[in-house]
Amino acid sequence: MRRHKGALPTAFGCLEKFMNKKREGDNFRVKPQLLPKVPTKIKGLDEVLNGGLPEGRLTIVSGGPGAGKTIFGLELLVRGIEAGNPAVFISFEESGKAMRQNALSMGWDLSKIEKNDKLALITPEIDFDAVSSGEFHIDGLCAILEGQARRINAKIIVIDAVDMLMRLYNTPERARSQFVTLNRWLVKQNLTAVMTVKETEDAHTVYDYLDFMADCVIKLDQRVHEQVTTRRLHVTKYRGSDFSNREHPFVITRQGIVVMPLTSLDLVQQSIGKLISSSNEKLDVVLGGGFRKGSSVLISGPSGSGKTTLAFMLSEGAAKRGERVLYLNFEQSELSLSSEMKSVGFDLQSQIENGNLRIVPVMPESMGMEEHLYSIIFKIEDYKPDHIVLDAISATDRIGSSQAALDFLIRLYHVAKKRNITCIYTNQTISSKKDELIISGVGISSLVDTAILLNYFRDNDRIGRSVLVLKSRGTRHSDRYHEFRITDEGIVIVDSANN
Repeated sequence: MRRHKGALPTAFGCLEKFMNKKREGDNFRVKPQLLPKVPTKIKGLDEVLNGGLPEGRLTIVSGGPGAGKTIFGLELLVRGIEAGNPAVFISFEESGKAMRQNALSMGWDLSKIEKNDKLALITPEIDFDAVSSGEFHIDGLCAILEGQARRINAKIIVIDAVDMLMRLYNTPERARSQFVTLNRWLVKQNLTAVMTVKETEDAHTVYDYLDFMADCVIKLDQRVHEQVTTRRLHVTKYRGSDFSNREHPFVITRQGIVVMPLTSLDLVQQSIGKLISSSNEKLDVVLGGGFRKGSSVLISGPSGSGKTTLAFMLSEGAAKRGERVLYLNFEQSELSLSSEMKSVGFDLQSQIENGNLRIVPVMPESMGMEEHLYSIIFKIEDYKPDHIVLDAISATDRIGSSQAALDFLIRLYHVAKKRNITCIYTNQTISSKKDELIISGVGISSLVDTAILLNYFRDNDRIGRSVLVLKSRGTRHSDRYHEFRITDEGIVIVDSANN
């Protein structure tokens, strides 16, 4: 191909002129403005929504039976009223008496709030004869809502089970037109509105227009996997705002809804903490001085290799220094553990009595991942431990699935990191071949700061135990196998083990 002289500079010159030329509409550009939002004050939800719900706009909350839609609406208005925003709550499914009783089970006294003119609770009795004859119009309902909203100067309105209202109309077209009327009224009133709707098999075909009209759409889901029930929250749409668009686990507690987003789990590693003694001089030498404050320690090994004994040695040493240890056990009761550890020289009862050690037995199958995590966070906030022991993470698979177990451990890891709590995990490996170096089948081995492998070795007609520090960030640890023995006085490091 023949190259024309000067063609390239000419092309760049044209491009430069184009870029420098003021484009049409540049004079109309302004600084982007953030969408006004109303914080929900529901734990974890505002992080997912990047600040809260759209102010003066419509949010749809959908889900199946038991997903938590009504509780979501109730808590939203209670938290809003606490923040100084009076609210209207209208339910087409439950009576006022039932609503007040349900709220009391969560500790919310709606009657008291109503007496203070901060809440208007409406449970309309609709004339089905009027509906069937085609005489029912939503304008009358809007008039009632407007009167109540003005009376208490409402800022928020929650319409629970709006699908029940839509089903009163004999054709989908009429239901749609009436909903459009209701939505226009809400916009005119400048109310921050939340509507709950049931998620059914035909919901996408019958009520698909609800999601299109709404500015924010939140899906609540309750699912059962291997006999374990879990709940998930998923924001699928938010006009004019960014948000976390992945599924987030949530739990319904006596205090309300708690959402546990991964979005809040940033890389929160603190600077390297000071060295803490393992309470065993020879093990400290093997570890390169001990382990770091606020670090995570993984102790792996086959059954009977001494994982729990080592974890309790670290726990007892910390408790004797006056530090608090929260010991979470997925496999044994407190009585069983105390008795077992007493046989190897650990008097745990005295540390339990003085408050420096708290043993909490946990049955993995008893709850879903998010409920376990919430329960542990609640115990952390209550007890304020310096150390957490989780024995054993290999049992977390029984929470529901391998992915659920990984999510649980990652969240717990970050919860501890944010609070500068030292975490000690034990994990039962499947293989006993020391040259395979299997330390975690759960997927967190790359996150931990210190990884310790316990194993067996054969020496002629004797079976011994060995310890190997695979990694320990911030220390010059030994890279050799060391023999250890479990005696009546605890763990004794002998020497380098035979390979």
